[in-house]
Amino acid sequence: MDINNRVDQPRALPSACDTEEKRGDEDSPVKERCWSQREALPGEPRCVVCGRYGEYICDETDDDICSIECKKHLLDKLSRTRKAPVNRIPPEKLPAHDECFYIRDDASAQIESLRKRIDIHVKGESVPAPGFSYSFFNLPQKLLENLESVGYEIPTPVQMQVIPAALSRRNLLVSAETGSGKTASFLVPVVARCSEVRLRHPEAKKRPLALVLAPTRELCVQVEEQAKLLGKGLPFKTALVIGGDALAGQVHRLRQGIEVIIGTPGRIIDLLTKHPNFELDEVCILVLDEVDCMLQKGFRDQLMQIFQALSQPQVLMFSATILPDVEKMASLMAKDLICISAGRPSRPNDSVAQVAIWVDSKHKKKKLFDILRSKQHFMPPAVVFVESRLGADLLSEAISVATGIKALSIHGEKDMKERRETMRLLLAGEVSVLVATGVLGRGVDLWAVRQVIIFDMPNSIEEYIHQVGRASRMGEKGSAIIFVNEDDKRLLKELVQVLRSSGAAVPRELANSRYSIETRQTNGRQKKRKLGAG
Repeated sequence: MDINNRVDQPRALPSACDTEEKRGDEDSPVKERCWSQREALPGEPRCVVCGRYGEYICDETDDDICSIECKKHLLDKLSRTRKAPVNRIPPEKLPAHDECFYIRDDASAQIESLRKRIDIHVKGESVPAPGFSYSFFNLPQKLLENLESVGYEIPTPVQMQVIPAALSRRNLLVSAETGSGKTASFLVPVVARCSEVRLRHPEAKKRPLALVLAPTRELCVQVEEQAKLLGKGLPFKTALVIGGDALAGQVHRLRQGIEVIIGTPGRIIDLLTKHPNFELDEVCILVLDEVDCMLQKGFRDQLMQIFQALSQPQVLMFSATILPDVEKMASLMAKDLICISAGRPSRPNDSVAQVAIWVDSKHKKKKLFDILRSKQHFMPPAVVFVESRLGADLLSEAISVATGIKALSIHGEKDMKERRETMRLLLAGEVSVLVATGVLGRGVDLWAVRQVIIFDMPNSIEEYIHQVGRASRMGEKGSAIIFVNEDDKRLLKELVQVLRSSGAAVPRELANSRYSIETRQTNGRQKKRKLGAG
């Protein structure tokens, strides 16, 4: 619809120096500040700056805007763009970071009000204010265009706080629920800073400027694909350094000159060991995705070996589940750490409906087949999580034989070519069921998947939260069906707590399990002793 023909169209906004103006009905003053404007309803025009209700039209550009404040930002951006492309402005002439936001850092009450509204919590000294538009972050113009082309219109809450904090070169520990936009929240600063360095020193030898580490090959592949999209048209090249692909080819890619390495710790160690002349001394940003997994015993030594090869980089750490001991270790790695949490980290995504089913181990296959045959309960494509690699292969074959549904398996023993093809078939809808081990449990964006079935409970409640989160991305509704029985006694207490906190039904057998009852009674006795001693 032509916005100039809107029935309720107000007058164009006044110049930026005016303080108040009446709209068409002469009763309501023009909104001066963005936060005074309401959210846009479906079908209503949206402000091109912040996405709120586009009540007004900017007479200079004919764009929908919500307030005088957003008009200022729109015209300032337009003025800078007309003078020169943003990505060609010399870095020393770029505005200071505190000019990137719609509120100033000294407006602490307003900042805290905004954080509360978007469910953001911060801990640390001098945390930069959040911003609610990518245009406020002083990003290269081409990066802004790339964000728009891949569908990023408005930052998610975690991006609103993380991007400005990362651009100010602070060390971050970020916890946010699955599907909240964590990957873009670290890739945007990485692309922006690497591009800035290359534009400032185009003649310098191209050594890696950033290193992104993730625990699985699939997650690395996904991160690199998104990095390529965001860095398109900028002096920003990537190298994927993971197992399953020939190291020689990866070394050749590195020698061509790249800005960021994305890889798994084990393969990075191989690179440093077998090619001692390869140096990471110019890496200025280190990203640890799924940091709680990276700091576990299996990865910790490798991670510290890599960290010691770097020269005091900015450290950005992310996960959906961060325990106190992880925060303690992170604070030892990075000084002046800012901790940011968004939404309800360490809890399942609210968008995923959890359905727990008490079923004996010997009956789990039959129950799974019944679900897959049910038009009411099966929502393909679906991912079925199992404990072992052999179990994944056997169960996928059993599904195909028993139900006629095309099913494949994916796990760490398969080579990367087969794993890539399996993922392609799943996301293209050519495979209805994918039986997976934990390689798909963390971080991987299964954007076509809206259902997961946890056939075997994982080893920890944190892994459970990550697996459940694969059923929802960016707030999309999904479902998780969980098979549980007394073989999972180590997790029963925590599972009950998670289900109840999410409003999910708890099966009678689970609620009455002797392991849950014994745990509750023990905790009660401990509390009584403490009260008596007081």
